This record gives sequence, C-alpha cells and structure tokens, in this order.
Amino acid sequence: MTELSRRSLLAGSGALLMLAGTPGSAAATTTGVATSAAPVRATGAARASAISQGTTLFHADLHNHTLMSDGDGDPAKAYESMRSAGLDVAALTDHATLWSINGLSQSEWTRTGQLADAADDPGVYTALRGFEWSHPLLGHVNVWYTGAFTDLGGSPGMARLYDWISRTGGISGFNHPGREILRFNDFSYNAALREQMVGLEMFNRGDDYLFDGWSSGQSSPLNACLNAGWRTGLTGVTDEHGTEWGYPEGKGRTGVWAVENTRNGVLAAMRERRFFATRVSGLRVDATASGVRMGGSLPFTKGDVRFVVDLDRGPEWVGKPLHLQVLRPGTRAPEVADVVETEAGRVTEFTVPLDAADGGWVVLRISDPSQANGSPGPSGHPCNDWGVAYTSPWWLTM
Repeated sequence: MTELSRRSLLAGSGALLMLAGTPGSAAATTTGVATSAAPVRATGAARASAISQGTTLFHADLHNHTLMSDGDGDPAKAYESMRSAGLDVAALTDHATLWSINGLSQSEWTRTGQLADAADDPGVYTALRGFEWSHPLLGHVNVWYTGAFTDLGGSPGMARLYDWISRTGGISGFNHPGREILRFNDFSYNAALREQMVGLEMFNRGDDYLFDGWSSGQSSPLNACLNAGWRTGLTGVTDEHGTEWGYPEGKGRTGVWAVENTRNGVLAAMRERRFFATRVSGLRVDATASGVRMGGSLPFTKGDVRFVVDLDRGPEWVGKPLHLQVLRPGTRAPEVADVVETEAGRVTEFTVPLDAADGGWVVLRISDPSQANGSPGPSGHPCNDWGVAYTSPWWLTM
C-alpha cells in the first residue's frame, strides 16, 4: 500500500480502528485489524477470553526498523502507523551496529525513547523502545525494557550479551531462529538468563519458522530452543524494514494477555509468557492445560491433560475449519501427540495423555489444513500445513 492509498483508507476507516483502542467506545471490546485487505474490516475478535478472567487481549508487534538502522522509513511515523493498523502495543527495535553496517548511535537511541514516550498512551496504546543485537553468524536478539543498548563492540558473543542483559534487567527474545547459520551457538543454554529470555519468533514477516533450515539439514528451531532448556514464549513479528509498519495483513503479530495496556502490564505478561504467536490480525487464542494457562508449569508426571482452547476471529471466520496440533519435543522435529479438528468461533475441549519422561514441554499449533506450509519439515509431518498461531508452551515439571 502506498502512503497516499493508506491516507485515503484511514480517512474512511481510521475512526473505526481508533475506536477499537478507546476505553468506553463501542468498539473497545474488540481487537483491531490490519486494513490493507479487501473488504476492509473494522474489528476482529472480542478482547475478553471465553475461558479465563482477569486479563484482556492486546495485539503487539515487537520487532520493527527505521532509517536509524537498515530500514527505509522515518521513525517519527512508525508508532502512529502501527496504531492506525489496529495494534495495541508497538516497539521500534533498530539494529545495533553489525561490524561494517552502521546501526543505532547514542543520539538515535535517545530519539527512539523520545518518540516512544510521545506515542505512549497508558491504558490505550503502549509504545516501547528496544534494539536488535545483530551478529551475522550467531543470530539476532531483540532486547526491550533497558535504559541503554549494546552492540558487537561491547558484547561480541552470546555469553557477553547474556551478561549484559542480565545486568541491565531487560527482557529479550531470539529473532528469526535458524536464519543465521550458528543459531545462537545452537541455542546453548544459560540458566542465569532463563527468566529474561522470554521470546522465540515463530512468525517473522510472512514466514513460519517451525521448520526453518530443515531442507539444509538443521533441526526445528522450536525443538532446538526448548529442548536446550530455554523457557521462551512464542511470538509473531512484522520485522518491518520499509514504511508499512503494521501493514499488510498476513505478517506476524503477538497476542498478549495483560491486566492492563501499559508498559508495566505488557512487561508482566511477557515475563509470564502469557502470549501467543500469530500472523493473522484480529485473532484471539486462549488456552489452558489442566486449568493452567499457556506459559505456565504443570506439576505433572504422567496421565491425561485436559486442554481447553478459545479460538476466534470475529464474524468473518466463524465456522472456518482449523486444526489443533499438540506438539511434543521429539528429537529433530516436534512429535505430534494429537490433531484435533475444530473451527473458529468456538471453545474446544479435548484430552491428551502425556508423559513428562517424553520431554518437558507441550505447545499447541493452530493450522489451516487447506493450505500448505511454505517451509515444510519431514515428509508427511502433520505440521506441513499452514500455520495460523502457536500458543506459548507449558512446561511439565516432575
């Protein structure tokens, strides 16, 4: 979408989109949506869970770039663009310097903070400042909620970066996992950073990273990360490098279940891994396993686990056939313990026998069986269909 066409579009539908985030308005109870697809939809699913209480659904995009690193767009326009696209939480995360490629300067880091503070509207819209530590071989890591940033000059490898994040008290996430060849030293585990490494990107731009690198002999990044011991939630991001922050439909987003739409509220939800990855705007996913919400621990050894899944995207998707796939550790690719047929617009309940001896985590993947995964894994794998969303994991604790 060009800047002119977006302005024309916002003139017609922007009021509806802004109402979606305005307390007390008719649309405040529904999620916003990207508006580049036709016909334009004003709202997505309701923000209230059908199975849990005490939190509200907010859609976030936590990974974006501007002219301050390798993006094309004016940073002064980014936060408003994401707000107009129906997002509730947005971050700018320009690259730190990557050897010969210039990234953030101190003045640009300060400016990012000023822009975020100006855009932040507590209770309505949360604007965050972050940065992307970038290594051409090890990989890229996003860091949020710090007062400073670091680059390869100060943090040349994973151990030094982890020490820096631990000292500054921020939170972080593994970006587009599998794209860079060394994959964070194959996700080598650092117990001291477990609580602060909160995210693993499963959707980046339009790509599903479940099997990224499989065709060249790598294992699933999801398996490599979680089997190494990390307790990351799962995210979707746009990773925008152009000028269409928050647009178009089909790029990654993260659904955050927070007590309030403020910086502190989002931080608490991220620390609790109370969020899901999606590449569909306006989607609501909530799920419990034996009464525990996604991102939590199950004091469990062996037996039946009762899953309850709330899945909705508003009137447009009511009755749409979808699959719920129960992912377990496996060795190089996740094993699928069960595939449950469901549809959007309903609550689905099912029971799956699990054994903690088979691995310490379980994830639900929501998929569209009518479309193929653009990055397939093993031949015949149930997840070679089109990924719609991932819950954050549950961890089985014996």
